[in-house]
Amino acid sequence: MDTDQPFALAPGEVTGILAAVRAGEPGALDRVLPHVYEDLRRLARRQLAREHGARQHGRGVNPTTLVHEAYLKIAGRALPATDRAHLLALVAHVMRQVLVDQARARHAAKRGPDWASTTLTDGSWATTLDTESLLALDDALERLDPRQRQIVECRFFGGLSEDEIAEALGVTTRTVRRDWTKARAWLNHWLSDAPA
Repeated sequence: MDTDQPFALAPGEVTGILAAVRAGEPGALDRVLPHVYEDLRRLARRQLAREHGARQHGRGVNPTTLVHEAYLKIAGRALPATDRAHLLALVAHVMRQVLVDQARARHAAKRGPDWASTTLTDGSWATTLDTESLLALDDALERLDPRQRQIVECRFFGGLSEDEIAEALGVTTRTVRRDWTKARAWLNHWLSDAPA
């Protein structure tokens, strides 16, 4: 039997394992991750596809690295995920933290000739971000309404669809669409007025 391949889970089984994670059962997180690992890599691939030249510039950022960094941030902590979609939304938030932490580290080392731009897009709005802009975006996100911030994190940093976000946040798709429009307008205004 190949232990690298997870067994197919019955509907709701990930939810059951996540209940064990919330209850603090040892090893429960390790049991659920193989079943969502490809989803997590998909989230990481979407995010990193927006980072032009990250691998060419030797930063070592790839989907596996981003998933593993996110795992290290959530391992051993209380994880409030109630279902698969909620887990993906939480990991999208953690991936944002990982990328912002990396940007802060690069920024602290001062900007050099080997920097690459980052493009964040959902297909209808694109902004090219260097490290300083990514940090400004992080600051702007912290000023948003919490639900709007979660929606932006899920869209930009997680690549989740409106339906996936609605499921993860327990709201309607219409609410996601409305909050996304408000958040996008506010971020455009904030970032265009932010000092260089």
